[in-house]
Amino acid sequence: MSIVKFTNQFPSFFDRFLENDMFDWNNKNFSETNTTIPAVNIKANDEAFEVEMVAPGFEKNDFKIDLNNNLLTISSEKKSENELKESEQFTRREYSYQSFSRSFSLPDTADNEKITAKYEDGILKVIIPKKEEAKPKAPTQIEIQ
Repeated sequence: MSIVKFTNQFPSFFDRFLENDMFDWNNKNFSETNTTIPAVNIKANDEAFEVEMVAPGFEKNDFKIDLNNNLLTISSEKKSENELKESEQFTRREYSYQSFSRSFSLPDTADNEKITAKYEDGILKVIIPKKEEAKPKAPTQIEIQ
């Protein structure tokens, strides 16, 4: 007599239910309450670095941009409370609180004195110009004597 090990190739509904994200209470399940960190794209060209942060629903006054040494920090803290009348009753109320902080180390080639920022159409753009000595120079012909 031999022993045969049974492998279930098709998980049952119960197995799939228990493996569902419903029981996974890490931060990814809280995106409905606006606690996610905004996505960032960083571009570089010959003239500058450009940081684009997708943050719809914000206003330009909601952002705070700090530069400390060569560390650029973009942060926001936004709290929204709906006024309730005294006669109203509720069984569930979710407060809306949004905050994030993203920090970026700037290279030595960045001109920290000329950084600009603009918020438009849900995208915060921070332009970090490069220093003149970091910009590519046109090739020159050296005369041989």
